[in-house]
Amino acid sequence: MPQLLKVQYFTPEGLEKLKAELQERTEVIRQRIAARIGEARDLGDLSENAEYVEAKEDQGFNESRIEELNNIIKNAVMADPQHHQGQVNVGSTIKVKSDKGEFKFTVVGASESDPVNGFISNESPLGQAFLGAKKGETVEAKVPKGVIEYKILEIE
Repeated sequence: MPQLLKVQYFTPEGLEKLKAELQERTEVIRQRIAARIGEARDLGDLSENAEYVEAKEDQGFNESRIEELNNIIKNAVMADPQHHQGQVNVGSTIKVKSDKGEFKFTVVGASESDPVNGFISNESPLGQAFLGAKKGETVEAKVPKGVIEYKILEIE
């Protein structure tokens, strides 16, 4: 049975990072691994050749990641913050205020999330609370520590 692909949203920058990783894996890493396999094969008995086994495992991982990247890129949905039409969407950068202060977040797809640096996933409770909200609205985000209210000050 074919596996259903989950829609993944990306900012233009995030998609470019994936394309760069794909290029690195196909043009550089693949050749390095092939060279390692060749060198290990030249050492003789493959059944007890740890270098050969390790290189083959690395090759399997790399090829698997290449296939995964190809599928992600092929099915990626580009988040376009320019078309937010006054509401928070994937790709929007927002300035919000809570009783803890003012914060700036960018709502991104799950693959790009980095909460420590303000990139929150559209699938997270906080990201879901912001999606569709408009400037001036107050939203409630259910987080593990309870409910936090945020007022949307700006949407970019």
